[in-house]
Amino acid sequence: MGPHPAVAAVRHAVRRSLASLSPDDLVLVACSGGPDSLALAAAAAFEAPRAGLRAGGIIVDHGLQPGSAELAVRVAAALTGLGLDPVLLTAVAVPGPEPDGNGSYPGPEGAARAARYAALDDAAVSAHATAVLLGHTLDDQAETVLLGLARGSGARSLAGMAERHGKYLRPLLELRRAQTRAACAALGLEPWDDPQNQDPAFARVRVRHQLMLALESALGPGTAEALARTARLLRADADVLDDLAAAEAARILAADSASAGWPTAALSILPAAIRHRILRAAALDAGCPPGALAERHISSLDELVVDWHGQRWTDLPGGVRCQRRYGRLLFTTAEVPGVASSAGGASRSEEPGGRE
Repeated sequence: MGPHPAVAAVRHAVRRSLASLSPDDLVLVACSGGPDSLALAAAAAFEAPRAGLRAGGIIVDHGLQPGSAELAVRVAAALTGLGLDPVLLTAVAVPGPEPDGNGSYPGPEGAARAARYAALDDAAVSAHATAVLLGHTLDDQAETVLLGLARGSGARSLAGMAERHGKYLRPLLELRRAQTRAACAALGLEPWDDPQNQDPAFARVRVRHQLMLALESALGPGTAEALARTARLLRADADVLDDLAAAEAARILAADSASAGWPTAALSILPAAIRHRILRAAALDAGCPPGALAERHISSLDELVVDWHGQRWTDLPGGVRCQRRYGRLLFTTAEVPGVASSAGGASRSEEPGGRE
């Protein structure tokens, strides 16, 4: 007999995701101990050696709940038992809002996410890992699309999470959460259920347990799959627009390399979809935290370009200010007043999903 269908589905997804890697590459599985990442870890432990790869694990302890350190040790032991090596454990400090309230705090979920990805980045570098596997599922993708829609965040946010973004791989984006839980049960693994995943104080929890159920009740089954399909289609469109914006940004800077900042005349004649992407990338390059940079900030930058009536600046998250001076946009920071950033390029941003 072959493996349980859920186990086979998770293994197949991981096998397909690992196919792009080279023999002897090290992949790390980011594991919280929840059913999604635990099933992913088991599949990676099975598939990686068969592909000539090495598989390890990384556990990030956010320290946000009592007993989190002990839980992290238990998860590390489980990963070692699956055969993953090395198994890394790192603790992070999740910052709270700044006392000055400068508007750059992305909220507790965003702050935890930023701390987690910084720790994963550091772990990948220190372990010389080629890739980091994340356990986001189709359900997480659908929730991300709904959250982006509610926030009015634009096409890039609605495009959800990519199967591959830099070193990060998400093999399970076409699988349902029920499948990962079934895989754990079939393998005799005991996942940890994060109590925060039942706390309605978090927007993602309300989407998961209230909004998704209401949509499926009103529209019928298949809503999550339809939302994930929408994300996949929008991502293809958004990728093309990002590439076009990057090319335009490079052209503008090359044609005007002698001066700092961005010439408003060159920006104003671009289609809004391209111009907004260039402005977002410029703001990020100037130091704006990605999680705090919202559409209203990009709109205020755009007004300096196409609806200027004397306003001289707009303040952005992270202590960044953009001024219009002599027909140019100049980005400055509170730390170095008066020093403009002319960095350009239109980079693609991620809107990672929530925890398991």
